[in-house]
Amino acid sequence: MDIKEYFARISYQGSHNKPDLGTMSDVLQHHVQAVPFENLSIHCGESIELDLEATYNKIVRKKRGGWCMENNYLLSWVLKTLGYDVTLLGAKVYVPELDAYADEIDHLLLQVGLDGKSYIVDGGFGMAYQMWQPMELISGTDQPQTPGVFRFQEESGIWYLEKVKRKQWVPNQSGSTSHNVENEVCRRIYLFTLQPRDIEEFRGCNAHLQTAPDSLFVTKSICSLQTADGIRALVGWKLTEIKYNYRDNMDLVEIRILADEEIEKTLKEKFNITLDKKFVPVNTSRLSLF
Repeated sequence: MDIKEYFARISYQGSHNKPDLGTMSDVLQHHVQAVPFENLSIHCGESIELDLEATYNKIVRKKRGGWCMENNYLLSWVLKTLGYDVTLLGAKVYVPELDAYADEIDHLLLQVGLDGKSYIVDGGFGMAYQMWQPMELISGTDQPQTPGVFRFQEESGIWYLEKVKRKQWVPNQSGSTSHNVENEVCRRIYLFTLQPRDIEEFRGCNAHLQTAPDSLFVTKSICSLQTADGIRALVGWKLTEIKYNYRDNMDLVEIRILADEEIEKTLKEKFNITLDKKFVPVNTSRLSLF
């Protein structure tokens, strides 16, 4: 595993001589704009391995993406290689339709200690709730980024990540989202504690999420990538492209339903992904990703 090969994969040409906040921010932003958040392996008959070398080969050499446990495990190696103090943390993702957090840990994220402060680095959430820069671990303070305003709230040792929602303009909207999702001003994303985790603690979750019949990742094929000014996502056959802050604090959302014969070309042109095996799109869950 070669850090220079990883930098070439994410098109990063900046300095990496000293582990400072600027470098960490730059690496994270390049990562999320080069490496898709995707679960396509599940829908190609491949298994997702929780092995750093396998993840490196998949993301760096095969130019694929991955989900949280792949993206953030790889990022933990990158940041440690650059000299950062990195701790693995576990989170429970919020499900708006159920108005509840997951029962068990189902998300991997990173805590980085730097100059007496703590930061959360998460390059593996994807969709419209992907942070672009590390977030300082402080409670109740708005931390504006291009995707929107993020903030942490801490209660009795439990930390909650949330994002203030912008209005959206959808020129060709067909079908509506559920009422409670439509009217929410702030979206809860996940909760976590600062208990250090070992990668072994995620093996059960990694297996469960790719096999359980009610897993979001089994019921939806997902591929999302952050762009210079927004995000694009292919969920099942639906291609959504969002331009952040298009005008007057409103995001422009364009949606198109693809035909089967357009899927492979779209993955290549929009996400730079070429799959080895036959991909079968799926979207049978009503859970909202936006």
